[in-house]
Amino acid sequence: MVVNDRAQPAGRRAETLIRPAAPIVPSGSIAGRSLMAVVAIMTFLVALTAGGVLLIAGAAADWGSQIAREVTIQVRPVEGRDIEAEIGKAVVAARAADGISDVQVYSREETERMLVPWLGEGLDMGDLPIPRLIVVKITPGSLPDFATLKKTLAETVAGASLDDHRFWIARLAAMARAMVLAGLAILVLMVVATALSVVFATRGAMAGNKDVVEVLHFVGAHDSFIANEFQRHFLWLGLKGGLIGGGAAALTFLFAHMLASRFTATAAGDQMEALFGSFNMDWRGYAAIAAAVVLIAIITGVTSRMTVHRVLRGHI
Repeated sequence: MVVNDRAQPAGRRAETLIRPAAPIVPSGSIAGRSLMAVVAIMTFLVALTAGGVLLIAGAAADWGSQIAREVTIQVRPVEGRDIEAEIGKAVVAARAADGISDVQVYSREETERMLVPWLGEGLDMGDLPIPRLIVVKITPGSLPDFATLKKTLAETVAGASLDDHRFWIARLAAMARAMVLAGLAILVLMVVATALSVVFATRGAMAGNKDVVEVLHFVGAHDSFIANEFQRHFLWLGLKGGLIGGGAAALTFLFAHMLASRFTATAAGDQMEALFGSFNMDWRGYAAIAAAVVLIAIITGVTSRMTVHRVLRGHI
């Protein structure tokens, strides 16, 4: 640091006479690299949490929209009754209802394939009383009278029941809300942990550069000038660590999408896609990762500045 030989004026004019030949806080210190690693890890976890919440919320919304467009009629085998005849009666009743665009009957083989992910491969289902499913498509914008359809099925079709999926829609909505709240809580905890790490790193940096800070005070530098130097240093560390962590999170989602595509059309892949989607992040997911990088960098810089001011007021 080179100081002008002339008498130092008081106040802010003194700061213009200070010409640091090197940064007040060394950029390549072990503490700085350690903090950058911590920030990278925290940003990676924050980005993963934000992206995961968006994926699950999107999958729940897709499920809700798909379920809202159809209802299911289940026809259980009844002793002494021909199930194919009962299925025909159910189809007639469904097609006679208002607001129905299509009726699709699942064969027994199709129903058995749907049970494979839960019962496993190779199980002989020939003797099992497996219910038959009829998917009823709803005309967009219409609201069929499900109460009348339920009554008609109960009176004319043995072993038939109508499921309008309202229970599952409510469960999916509750799950999505719970995941969002859990994600927000995790994000808050990670932000707090990052801020605490910055506080300790800033105090350590100030303790290691105590003599430099005292000289700056002696020549008339204001606290805001010293705080700006520390803020600039830690903001740059936070930005570099955030870019590393955010980039790693984006690559993780890309790898997960590529891995999920390899299991497409398999039982395990269908279950994973039903629960979490295809792991294909849209622009909102990557925007959330970018926002996490910027947020962590800002928190790092602002926390460092506040810590410097508090320490300087304590006259270290």
